[in-house]
Amino acid sequence: MIETLSISNYALIDNIELAFRPGLNIITGETGAGKSIMLGALSMLFGNRADTRVVSDKSKKSVVEGIFDITGYDEIEHLLKANDIDPLDKQLILRREISPAGRSRSFVNDAPAQLSLLREIAIRLVDLHSQHQNLLLADSDYQLALIDTMLDDKTVKSDYEAAYEAFRTALKKYQAARRASETSKAEEEYIRYQLDLLEQLNLQPGEQEALEQERNLLANVTTVKDSLGQIIEMLDGGENNILSMLRYSEDLLDDLDGLQEAEQLTGRIESIRIEANDIKDTIEAIDGRLDADPRRLEYVEERLSDIYELERKLSADSDEALIAMQQELSERIDSIDNSDERLKQYATKAKIAKKNALELAEKLTCARREVAAKFAAELLESAIPLGMKNLRAEIEITPAELNPTGADKVNFLFAFNKNQQLMPVKDTASGGEISRLMLSIKALVANHIQLPSIIFDEVDTGVSGDVAGRMGMLMKDISQRIQVIAITHLPPVASKGDVHFKVFKEDSDTATNTRVRMLTDDERVAELALMLSGDATNEAARATARGMLNAGC
Repeated sequence: MIETLSISNYALIDNIELAFRPGLNIITGETGAGKSIMLGALSMLFGNRADTRVVSDKSKKSVVEGIFDITGYDEIEHLLKANDIDPLDKQLILRREISPAGRSRSFVNDAPAQLSLLREIAIRLVDLHSQHQNLLLADSDYQLALIDTMLDDKTVKSDYEAAYEAFRTALKKYQAARRASETSKAEEEYIRYQLDLLEQLNLQPGEQEALEQERNLLANVTTVKDSLGQIIEMLDGGENNILSMLRYSEDLLDDLDGLQEAEQLTGRIESIRIEANDIKDTIEAIDGRLDADPRRLEYVEERLSDIYELERKLSADSDEALIAMQQELSERIDSIDNSDERLKQYATKAKIAKKNALELAEKLTCARREVAAKFAAELLESAIPLGMKNLRAEIEITPAELNPTGADKVNFLFAFNKNQQLMPVKDTASGGEISRLMLSIKALVANHIQLPSIIFDEVDTGVSGDVAGRMGMLMKDISQRIQVIAITHLPPVASKGDVHFKVFKEDSDTATNTRVRMLTDDERVAELALMLSGDATNEAARATARGMLNAGC
C-alpha cells in the first residue's frame, strides 16, 4: 500500500506530504483546488511523461516521492533483484525528479532506474482509476482481460500462451524454410552452372601458387640453367674450384704436425667440403630436371588462364575463394535436393503445434464461458443496488482467429430498462451508469488480484443520494481487502472513509499554493456540512454530517 506521498515544487504545490492509511482514504476539495494536480504528480511517479511546465520555481527541481509498504509482496522483490536494485526491509521508495532545464531522472530505492521499471512496478502496486478509464469498459480487449483476471485456474491461460508461442515459432521456421527453398529453387539453374564450372576446373589447394612459380621458372629456363652451370663450375669445374681448394687446404693442415689446432681445423674444413659437395649434387639434379619444354610451359599458361578467368567470372580474389565457393555451392545444391523433405518436416511440426494450441484455446474458451456466466451474475448482484434495478447483463464470447490471447472475442452486453434489448455498453449506458458498472467490476476484480492499492478519481460522477451512499459502501467493502484512495465530491461517499484529507488553496504575498491536510473528526463534520449545504456552520447540515459519519463507521 501507499504509505506516504511527497510532492514539492510541482505546479501549485510547493511542498506537501500525505500519510495514507490502510482502508478507505478520502480526498475532497473544491473544484480547482489541486486534486488533479496531485493525480498528475502520482502519474508521473508511475512512469508517465514528465512535463517541464510543472516546475513552478525554476531555481530548483521538482520532486515526487512515494513510499510503499510491500510486505508479503514477493513479486516486487523479484523485479528489483532482476534489475540489480537492492530491496529495502518491507518498503519500496519511488522518486521522480524534473530539473528546471527539463531533464527527468527516476529512482527506485534511491538507485537510478529506467522509466520502464517504474511502470512495471506501478502496475503491480496501484490501479489508478479515473473517469477516462471508464471508456475502457467498451473496449473488447479490456473486457477479455477482465474475464481472464477472474479465472480461478490461471494455468489454463499460461498453458495456452506457451502453446501459441510454440506454434508461432514453428510457423516462422516453416515460413522461413519455404522462402529459402523458393529462393534457392529460383536460383538453382545458375547455382548448378557455377558448380559445374568449378568441378570442371577441379582446382587443388595451393595449385595456383605452384603453377605461377613453375611458369616463372619455365619462362626463364635458359637463364636459370646458365646460372646453375656457373655455380657447378665454381664448385667443382675449373682448376681452382671450391672443392679442390678445400681438399688442398686439408692436405696442408695434415702436414702441420706441430700445430695444436690443426686437427680441429681439418675437421671443420672437411665439414664445409662435404656440405659444398652436397650442394653441388643438388644443383646438378635441378639442372638435370630443367628442360626448356615449350609444351609444359604452354600447359601451365593455359591452366593459369583458366583459373584467372573463373576467378574473374565468379568475382573471386583467389584460388582459395574458388575452392570455398565450390564447397558452399555443393552444400546449397544438396540443400535444394533435400528441401522438399525438410519443408514437409517443418510443416508437420507447425501443424502439430497449431493443433495443440487449438486444443488449449478451446479449453481456455470453456473456462472463460464459465467465468463469464458467473461474473455476469455477480456483477448484477453488485450493480443493481446502485440504482439500476432493471439492469440485465450478458457476457458474450464468440469465436475469433487464433491469436496471442486465445480464440475468443468478448462483448459485454447490457440493458438498463425493461423494454430494452441487450446492447454493447457504449450504445446504451450513460456516464453515471458506466461509473457504477466500473465500480462494481473493480469490487469483483479486487477479490481476484494481488494489488495493494486502488485509486478512484471521481468514479462516482453522475450519481447522488442513496446510490452515492451505496457506492461509498462498495468502496468501503473493497478497502477491507486492499487500500483504497477515493477522490470524491459526494458527502455519502466521503463519510465512509477511515481517514479524510482535504485539498485547498492558500494565498501568500507572492503565490497561491495547494495544501492538503488530514481532517480531525470535528473538521470532517465541517467539511461534510460544507459539501452538503455550502456552509460549514449550518447546524442542520452538521447534524446530517454527524449522522452520516456515525453510519459510515
